[in-house]
Order: sequence, then structure tokens, then C-alpha cells
Amino acid sequence: MEFVSIGLQELSEVKQFYAAITSDLRKKGIDQWDRFYPNRFVMKNDLKNGTLFGIKEANHLIGAIVLDTNQSKQYLKLHWEDQTGRPLIIHRLAVHPFHQGKGIGKKLLNFAEEYALEKGHTSIRMDVYSQNPAAVGMYERAGYQIKGSVRFPLRKVPYLCFEKIIQI
Repeated sequence: MEFVSIGLQELSEVKQFYAAITSDLRKKGIDQWDRFYPNRFVMKNDLKNGTLFGIKEANHLIGAIVLDTNQSKQYLKLHWEDQTGRPLIIHRLAVHPFHQGKGIGKKLLNFAEEYALEKGHTSIRMDVYSQNPAAVGMYERAGYQIKGSVRFPLRKVPYLCFEKIIQI
């Protein structure tokens, strides 16, 4: 199992990875992702920008996370603890259905925290689909604090916004 930066040449594998997760979420009654999101344009942008990192096992992508500084404009209305620092934003953290429940999500979060420290970020922020109890619980267990919620177009339920201060 290794952490790697995922490149543009792996777009096909990334699309299959997210399609498997989207299908699994739907089977569980969680309509967080669909055919519109995450789409190939979003994925391609992540790959071109070098912001998608993954865990591979036997050369197959089993977990992925996007790390950048792009915050939704919706975040501006929230009361973040880190008001003056450099937050790192987590997007599209996902674990392949065949590998869920094995601590891979936690490994991805640990990677994000190490990356944040290494790059001089002062906090980590993310939004999480409020009707995905496994994801919400994982972030709470990892010490992330709920700072409010936001709503996105075409989404039925709000997203919870989490923050964790990074100790330098």
C-alpha cells in the first residue's frame, strides 16, 4: 500500500474508481454523488493541477483525496476558528467499496494532516454530505469540529462543514 500523486494518464482509472463509489453510495441510499458530480471535468482538473493523491494496492487505486486551497464561496458565511491562517481544503475523499472498513479513510486523513504541516497550512476544512453517517462519524472521530452547514445547488440536503486546527 503506497501513497502516490495521481497523474492525468490515470484519468480512466480515476473515473472507474469514482463510478464504483457512486454506485455503492446509491445502493446504500446515499445520493451524495451522481452522474453530474464528480464528473470527468472535475477529475481532469484535479489531475492536471496535481491535487489528487491516492493509495494504491497491487497497482489499483483503492483510496483517493484531493487537497488544495479552493474553498466554496459558501464557506464565507461560516465562523471558522482559523481566521487568519492558510487552510487546506479536502475534497472528494473516497475509499473503494471493496476496501472500506479497513482504516483507509483514516490513512487518507493522516496523509492530509502531514501534507498540511509540510506545506505550512494552519487548518484543514471540508464539507461532508450530512446524510452520509459513516463519513460524518469518521471525521468526528479524527477530531474535526463541525462549524456549520452549507447548501449546494441541486442537492437535497445540507453539507456539514468541518475544521481541524493543525498543530505546528
